[in-house]
Amino acid sequence: MWIVYACGSALFAGLTAILAKCGIKKTDSDVATAIRTIVVLLFSWLMVGIVGSGSGITKLSAKTWIFLILSGLATGASWLCYFRALQLGDVNKVVPIDKSSTVLTILLALIFLGETVTWLKGIGVVCIGAGTFLMIEKKRVSGEKTEKKSWLIYAVLSAVFASLTSILGKIGIDGVESNLGTAIRTGVVLIMAWLIVFVKGKQHTLKSIPKGELGFIFLSGIATGGSWLCYYKALQDGLASVVVPIDKLSILVSIGFSAVIFKERLSKKAAIGLALIVAGTLMMLIKLPT
Repeated sequence: MWIVYACGSALFAGLTAILAKCGIKKTDSDVATAIRTIVVLLFSWLMVGIVGSGSGITKLSAKTWIFLILSGLATGASWLCYFRALQLGDVNKVVPIDKSSTVLTILLALIFLGETVTWLKGIGVVCIGAGTFLMIEKKRVSGEKTEKKSWLIYAVLSAVFASLTSILGKIGIDGVESNLGTAIRTGVVLIMAWLIVFVKGKQHTLKSIPKGELGFIFLSGIATGGSWLCYYKALQDGLASVVVPIDKLSILVSIGFSAVIFKERLSKKAAIGLALIVAGTLMMLIKLPT
């Protein structure tokens, strides 16, 4: 059943990137992140109320609180970098780099969680790494001779923080109802996101957000909420080294919609890279006979 939740996470995560891209054409990415986190928080606590796990918050250990908070901080950092990268770069360039966090997550799961890595998973990691490299293409800015590279830096940082989120989250939700864990983590992200907005003095831009973009920001928040709830339920019941690769298949959803909505096209090199990423991800799901 946890595999079904992982697939649901991938679908919603793929839609998140597209909806967010539509909502940050003119809106500052940090402000958009802070707003959409409110939606995710409301969504998360709504689910806590539905399943009736709110009372469990008084039973959490100090260790659980620490790792949930650390996971939330890592998530916040990943979000801020990811949506800044989306604002500066194309979806079909940013998303593959963000999804490369699979490789680092598997290595961290091996080191800190003791999860085994078979030779087939090893090949899968190599495919994902090679595919990501092939999909990294510089974004040329129209009318300029120089190339804008800042989106690449933000995308890489997003991947690093995302991998830390998975490991810290796996430790933090041990013995915690998944919806409650998600809600607590989201609260941490919300505080972090709004602190960034006020520290950078961007709160004055709230009044100038186009209504259309605000709608897409809210929708992306709902999609993120759905993705998170599915993801951490799958992570709680399954292996991080399997759940994470399935979640990363959201790249197919994002790139598919980016081609339709934003008319973004993959080069032959990038298409080969995408095929390698998908092939490597699917290898993670194959169970070898023991």
